[in-house]
Amino acid sequence: MKSPFTKGLSHGIPIALGYFSVSFGFGIMAVQSGLTALQAVIISITNLTSAGQAAGVGIIAAGGTLIEMALTQFVINLRYSLMGLSLSQKLSDKFTTAHRMIASFGITDEIFAVASSQKEKLVPSYMYGLILISALGWTGGTAAGAIAGLGLPQTLTAAMGILLYGMFIAIIVPAARASRKDLVVICFAAVFSVICKYAFPALSSGFAIIISAVLAAVIGALLFPIELAKEDDAE
Repeated sequence: MKSPFTKGLSHGIPIALGYFSVSFGFGIMAVQSGLTALQAVIISITNLTSAGQAAGVGIIAAGGTLIEMALTQFVINLRYSLMGLSLSQKLSDKFTTAHRMIASFGITDEIFAVASSQKEKLVPSYMYGLILISALGWTGGTAAGAIAGLGLPQTLTAAMGILLYGMFIAIIVPAARASRKDLVVICFAAVFSVICKYAFPALSSGFAIIISAVLAAVIGALLFPIELAKEDDAE
């Protein structure tokens, strides 16, 4: 019988393989933006957020401010807080405050999906195994991409740099196909992004992301409000 840690490692292997291919594109993009390979790897080790890292590198390359960086990361990564709250309902009594803080660092969309699908209560060792192998895949792919970006021809690295954007498309297309509401919000975000790009060319990419995301979310909340459950007559 597998230990919880080994089980977490095995469950994280598919995530690690997917992360490796995607973060390869991030590594290329990072060095093309002026970062060193070491800097790109450090970013991946300390963040584990594809969209946040891509936006962050863009802000760094454009010479953005720290406030712009903080607001962008807050908007993009806010969903991880909601994922953490959801997973907290599945944690065993072995999860002390220290374990919760350590495990929260490694919560990503894919890790959340795998962890939340487990029938039994989650223990720290399982989460550590799941996060460790996934983080190694993400960081390893970044290192490989960064090194390749320094040595491969410009035409080839430019073509491979699209991997990261392909991942973003792969994330939103299933959601758009499954829900008309998601499709509408995604379209609004895309429209606002185009408006920011061409109507306000002086606006930095970081603030463009913040404005587009917030406006699209507000419109989505107004058009498709979540109905509160009706109270029982007995209450």
